[in-house]
Amino acid sequence: MTSLTPHLLLALALFAFVNSITPGPNNTMLMASGANFGFRATLPHLSGVAIGFGVMVLAVGLGLGGLFLAFPRLHDVLAVAGGLYMIWLAWKIATSKGMAGGQAGGRPQTFWQAAAFQWVNPKAWAMAIGAITAYAPAENYNLNVMLVALVFIAVNGPCVTIWTSFGVGLRRFLDRPAVLKAFNVTMALLLLASLIPLAMQVAG
Repeated sequence: MTSLTPHLLLALALFAFVNSITPGPNNTMLMASGANFGFRATLPHLSGVAIGFGVMVLAVGLGLGGLFLAFPRLHDVLAVAGGLYMIWLAWKIATSKGMAGGQAGGRPQTFWQAAAFQWVNPKAWAMAIGAITAYAPAENYNLNVMLVALVFIAVNGPCVTIWTSFGVGLRRFLDRPAVLKAFNVTMALLLLASLIPLAMQVAG
């Protein structure tokens, strides 16, 4: 196959949708942020995820992913660093103290923080490498890589918006400190649970 045909684009869009809408570190954190800080305050975080991941796909496709093929140990180093960072994020979520636009404790991630997080997110790496490997034909490769990145931005944006909106919808039920605390601890535990496949991979 020499180009991104309509059928391949449709398959890519489906791949992007399934991977973007299913639970993972980004969606867990966005739902928690929507619940704690509201939709408007979470917009920079949301935009950083969608655009940051698209940029990551582009970088992986244009050669960065080859580093991991040449130096497999780099992947383990990144996995450990990403795992430690996610543990810290889980602690921040669990100890967040209130809603009210985030003024009562903590604040949502900025655009740049969310974009940078993609580089230590194991699920993001798996998605990016899988997308480039499966959906970027060799002929007109650079153009195809750009198209793959744009498709992911277009599909990922609405998906992460859904997760953020779901969190915002829960705000009415989280107006009591004890209930909000239980929600945040649950989100933190889910974020930690997403590390289990990563831990098994590094241990193996």
